[in-house]
Amino acid sequence: MKLATLRVDNGTRAVRLDGDTLVDLGYDDLGVLFAQDDWAAIAAAATGRSWPAEGADLAPVVPHPSKVICVGHNYTDHIKEMGRELPRYPTLFPKFADSLIGPNDAIRKPAETDALDWEVELVVVVGKPVRRASEDEAAAAIAGFTVMNDVSMRDWQFRTIEWTQGKIWDSVTPVGPYVVTPDEVGGVRPALAVETIVDDTVMQHDDTGTLLFDPVRLVQYISTVIRLNPGDLIATGTPAGVGHARDPKIYLTGGETVVTRIAGLGACTNLVVRQS
Repeated sequence: MKLATLRVDNGTRAVRLDGDTLVDLGYDDLGVLFAQDDWAAIAAAATGRSWPAEGADLAPVVPHPSKVICVGHNYTDHIKEMGRELPRYPTLFPKFADSLIGPNDAIRKPAETDALDWEVELVVVVGKPVRRASEDEAAAAIAGFTVMNDVSMRDWQFRTIEWTQGKIWDSVTPVGPYVVTPDEVGGVRPALAVETIVDDTVMQHDDTGTLLFDPVRLVQYISTVIRLNPGDLIATGTPAGVGHARDPKIYLTGGETVVTRIAGLGACTNLVVRQS
């Protein structure tokens, strides 16, 4: 299944993609849906109101996750381009719901940064509560996958040795368009082509099958530290090709269209708008 959160006149609705139609699942958003023990059966059986998929105004797939955990340095080539050694353990940092925007919303470049960068990421969407998960429990907790552009303010990110302040800016992180269940993409350890395109130029290209720490391992590791709740998001890291690692460096200044795409999951397509 492909599931989304649709903006409507009086709020949002959780929906299922059926061909060229979005079908109402009976819940306000996917976070509320995933909190139901039998969410998959509910989503598959729903026959509610429908809307055209073309031109739909999609919200972040989970508008209000209890947590967003991001992973740094998880593709070998990206680690090398940033001049780092391969890590023994996942590198984790948080993001917050206030950072998230819809898959087609404008990225509003903050006036305070001169180093706005792109990062396409495969995102794990959690579908059930889990803590200290075994491998099987971790796999069963994965509701599906989606796409994130982990937009980064590199000048703020590298002000200190801890990255968070460069990653959590308000309303700049596209997520979507759909949560795609594992059965549609080859299981809970999918090998999917991933890329970023800036104004028709391919900047990043890799395969999620090359992740150092795969989705199941990440759910295990993170759930050892903190409980994961339905609707929580785990961004699994970005491949080589970010603007900051290029010579000369390339940053987004305003006016660019950025497409972050993962095969089978869809794409976030966002215009960068300069804020004064």
